[in-house]
Amino acid sequence: MNTSHAETISAIRRRRGASLVIMGHHYQGGLVIQHTDLRGDSLELARQVRGLRGAEHIVFCGVSFMAETAAMLAAPGQKVVSPAPEAGCVMADMAPGPLTDAVLRRLTADGRRIVPLAYVNTDARVKAVVARHGGSVCTSANAPAMLRWALDQGDGVLFLPDRNLGHNTADLLGLPESERAVIDVAAMGAALDPAALRSKSLLLWPGMCVVHKRFTAGQIREVRQRDPDALVVVHPECAPEVVARADAAGSTSFIIRYVEQAPPGAAIYVGTEVNLVERLAREHEGDKLVRPLVHSHCRNMAKTTEEVLAATLEDLDDIEPVTVPCDVARDAVVAIERMLEICR
Repeated sequence: MNTSHAETISAIRRRRGASLVIMGHHYQGGLVIQHTDLRGDSLELARQVRGLRGAEHIVFCGVSFMAETAAMLAAPGQKVVSPAPEAGCVMADMAPGPLTDAVLRRLTADGRRIVPLAYVNTDARVKAVVARHGGSVCTSANAPAMLRWALDQGDGVLFLPDRNLGHNTADLLGLPESERAVIDVAAMGAALDPAALRSKSLLLWPGMCVVHKRFTAGQIREVRQRDPDALVVVHPECAPEVVARADAAGSTSFIIRYVEQAPPGAAIYVGTEVNLVERLAREHEGDKLVRPLVHSHCRNMAKTTEEVLAATLEDLDDIEPVTVPCDVARDAVVAIERMLEICR
């Protein structure tokens, strides 16, 4: 820890008081997360933005789609600032807005009603497209409830962009694999055959998270052989065969609770971004053994460092806030509000 950076951040927080709120996703590093007023997963943070009416500045430590969501939910006059605006999301980039719209138009050209359900790991333009097609968004925490809702709305669902989360959520709902299909989105969906997909109630975009792709069923087998009593908990962005072999799977908030509720002395292997795993290991040191299933690091989350946060706060009044074009924000908020209404 650089003492000067920490002191700078602390001094600015004291001076600005309640007019400044720093939010951070669970995947932020320890040197950053220690300075946050609010931390959580995507759902928790989205819910909390609406309660920050007294804040003039909301500094969001995460990746770009999270800061966009906060900006769209913020009150008029509030400024949402991203310390690392270049911090994107590889999975979100796998489903750009124009391609999403083209694929949906192709899938519905024969009159079939396909309801899109976008993971929050998408940019605002994708959320806007989803809203225009009557769909909504979801997080890893509420994906089962939102997929159940979407299946009830039309003739089928397009789940994007994470096929692993889609498959794992479908497994939780008992949706047969015969009713699912991973679709080909190449060439703006030109290869799609809507007629051949009519028997499929769940269409899955072929995207995935590079952080969670690194976890394998073989790693879990090695843990079982080495320590048969060990517990394994993973994120549902992992491949279905990984989730099937784990003791539990859930969002980052679920993983935190799982570790907290594990019995004293338990050895727990965690399959998610390593910053969270290492923080849990420190918090439970001497009581439980918490280890990463494998070291998997998100380079984009790492772009927000303590030094970057300090520099952001020093120049806070001069930094351009996160903005979303009005027409995009108007529609994207509809998709977000649908989720928040359904999952109160």
